[in-house]
Amino acid sequence: MSETPTNTLQYRVDGPEDAPVLVLGPSLGTTFHMWDRQIPELIRDRRVVRFDLPGHGGAPAQPFTSVAELGDRLLATLDTLGIQRFGYAGCSLGGAVGLDLALRAPHRVASLALVATAPRFGTADEFRQRGVVVRTNGLEPMARTAPEQWFTPHFAANQPAIVDWAVQMVRTTDAACYVAACEALAVFDVRAALGSIGVPALVLVGSEDRVTGPAEARTLVAGIADAKLAVVPGASHLAPVEQPAAVTDLLLEHFAAISHDTSGTLAVPPPVPVPAPAEPAPAPEAPEDGEETPAGRPDPYEKGLGLRREILGDAHVDRALADEDAADFQELVTRYAWGEVWAREGLDRRTRSVVTLTALVAGGHREALADHTRAALRNGLSPAEIREIVLHTAVYCGLPAAETALAAVGRVITEETTPPA
Repeated sequence: MSETPTNTLQYRVDGPEDAPVLVLGPSLGTTFHMWDRQIPELIRDRRVVRFDLPGHGGAPAQPFTSVAELGDRLLATLDTLGIQRFGYAGCSLGGAVGLDLALRAPHRVASLALVATAPRFGTADEFRQRGVVVRTNGLEPMARTAPEQWFTPHFAANQPAIVDWAVQMVRTTDAACYVAACEALAVFDVRAALGSIGVPALVLVGSEDRVTGPAEARTLVAGIADAKLAVVPGASHLAPVEQPAAVTDLLLEHFAAISHDTSGTLAVPPPVPVPAPAEPAPAPEAPEDGEETPAGRPDPYEKGLGLRREILGDAHVDRALADEDAADFQELVTRYAWGEVWAREGLDRRTRSVVTLTALVAGGHREALADHTRAALRNGLSPAEIREIVLHTAVYCGLPAAETALAAVGRVITEETTPPA
């Protein structure tokens, strides 16, 4: 085990020092011990590096904001070990890291195995909703439902010790790091970039996986030029735990032909040069939606649309934009309220939610209050803080307004924070 600076990850190394390196990435809510049953075979002729996600397995609770940031921390960790080129196998979130590295650092990834992985995991709303549940209730709801998400019913019934071990992995995870991972997965989407992956890839999926199943696996195989599919019978999401021998054999076969150096300096592909214009360009016309402004700033509409979706959710925004009669109004709201005001850096999102909730209570806008209560939960306000805001408005906005608001807020909080059955 290693000491862990803020820009690196907790890790463990097994196997011969002079052997080709294989890096193993874990799933959200697990530790690197999910790969324990692969290690004896893999380290016969490989140097295996396993890492923990921040806040998992006793690793320092240093949340990451994106899958790319997690990939950067992994590369920094490998740099400290003198490892330049490596094979990579990752499960679920660990597989997302592999996809990211194959796109951003292909000179370092010799070969790739993607276990229970997707180019996009569910919907952004699903992961942000999960984050709200964990902020409010802790990780117990996720721990309670982990067995049915990770294992087939047959395995869960016959391996109670392993199921208990899996539940404890989730319970001992840092909640803030788990929420940060959910938010990172909410915006992870490399579907359009799969064709740029040039390393050989094994896409491995359990036949019974209901989280990232065979359909998602086939999307990866269809998008990656040099990819092959392996479906493991009788396995769900944590196939390396449920069917260890089958997964080990597939990994050994896939990585057998890979030979690569693990030290020395790699030639990093140079960036594509952008030629300077020969003469000043004429002033451009006003940008269409999605184009950049004359000063090179992103168009406020596109920036606002992304922020609006992130905070209010795709479902809400899709409903609003579907009303063709209100198209001009929706453009106004998206461009100025979200692209200009919400996007400003003068206040953080939590503070803007506090201000917005107060204004909506004062104006008696109950429908918008419900929408922005959901947004406030996503922006990190707790149910207790939201109720405290409404209590405060009773003094300055009037008791009837606050009483009505409290009922509306309470309904939304119950809907958004009640764990799945």
